[in-house]
Amino acid sequence: RWCGGKQTRDRSEGDQTPPCLTRHRGAKMLSTQLGSSTRCLARAMASSGAGQLGHPMLYAPTQRLAARPFYGKASPRAFSAQAPGSRIDASSIKIEKTKSPKAKPPLDQTLPFGRVFTDHMLEIEWTRDAGFGTPRIVPHHMLELDPSVPALHYGVQCFEGMKAYKDASGGLRLFRPDLNMTRFDRSCRRLSLPDIDREGMQKCIEALCRVESDWVPDTDGCSLYLRPTCIGTTAFLGVSEPSSALVYVIACPVGPYFANGFAPVKVLAETNYRRAWPGGTGDSKVGGNYAPGLLPQKESSQKGFSQVLWLFGDEEFVTEVGAMNLFVFWETPDGKKELITAPLDGTILPGVTRDSILRLTEQWGEFLVSERPFTMPELAVAVSEGRVLEVFGAGTAAVVAPVNGIGYKGEELVIPCGADGKAGALTKRLFGAISDIHYGRSEEQGWSVVIP
Repeated sequence: RWCGGKQTRDRSEGDQTPPCLTRHRGAKMLSTQLGSSTRCLARAMASSGAGQLGHPMLYAPTQRLAARPFYGKASPRAFSAQAPGSRIDASSIKIEKTKSPKAKPPLDQTLPFGRVFTDHMLEIEWTRDAGFGTPRIVPHHMLELDPSVPALHYGVQCFEGMKAYKDASGGLRLFRPDLNMTRFDRSCRRLSLPDIDREGMQKCIEALCRVESDWVPDTDGCSLYLRPTCIGTTAFLGVSEPSSALVYVIACPVGPYFANGFAPVKVLAETNYRRAWPGGTGDSKVGGNYAPGLLPQKESSQKGFSQVLWLFGDEEFVTEVGAMNLFVFWETPDGKKELITAPLDGTILPGVTRDSILRLTEQWGEFLVSERPFTMPELAVAVSEGRVLEVFGAGTAAVVAPVNGIGYKGEELVIPCGADGKAGALTKRLFGAISDIHYGRSEEQGWSVVIP
């Protein structure tokens, strides 16, 4: 509990949550919780106004599901104030079809992830003076870049991950694409890349999906993975805001994350490396968040673990697992069932699947749903007392990924994974509920968007 900032709601008892906390108050509260190595960062955030991109250090679930923020308040810098052409005009999109279509592999559950690419890609050039140019759908091709571009030297690049699905009638659908566009826009602004016209960008992505409709699998569990990307392209060896950029989207058909049913993984609670820190880019989808995780991942694999469980601070706060958000379903010391995940404090990526899980479980109203800090020692005690029911990661690729073991301080904590040893009841229920929305078998708050 952060200074009494309880971020839980027991629907069965009608508890009311406290109002949202501002980023300054949140930073001060964070400072009281972190160890000496990180307090200075938290104090600096509170005094300097860090977090002007709008993410609150903490927020509490509100009474109405629709009011839950995916991010905090919007940045004061809006694309409407940029140069003419800053909006993306999807109505002017130009399409150049390939003259050499690729041979399609079987679009079934044997599809690998990220290795087979479709025939076309979307490109939109941007310059500071002219804004966004005409969107183009062109044959998939190699990029030609000057060796000095900041995307290669200073990590001035960000991306998104989303999927298109084919429903039973052959129609194409996107899952909550507005959240992907919101996160893409904020990631760009965090790196001083151009603000993204979210509505125009989504329409261009829909146009790409229509062109590549034959590449979208109609097999359950399969989809067309979409990778919107923005890179700084200014030819200049200097650390500065880019004056030109390229937005592009590539696509690849993918099979299910678990081709043969759930396969739980063991993760290593990492105590030497850190994924993110206050005031950094942990809540943005930038390449610089991922490359530093390759060495810890390699080291954990050498020890027999599949993923890294990222901890933070001297107190060892539990944050994320691998490249996914982490959820723990347990019983509290007073016997209440609770689904808990780390709060959006600026170090956690606001995952679309994460948000969907929180909304669905709140709607079910069967147990506590909490966004609050918790530590690895707390989790270890709960395991030893038999109070942990399930642990799973959540993300676009897998939807949910069960965890059956956690390596921590030389010991392996055994995590229950249901009667079959593959996944717990809640993990399976969430996977089924979200998958049904993906393919249009269930409608939930307009989350499944039909591509016209």
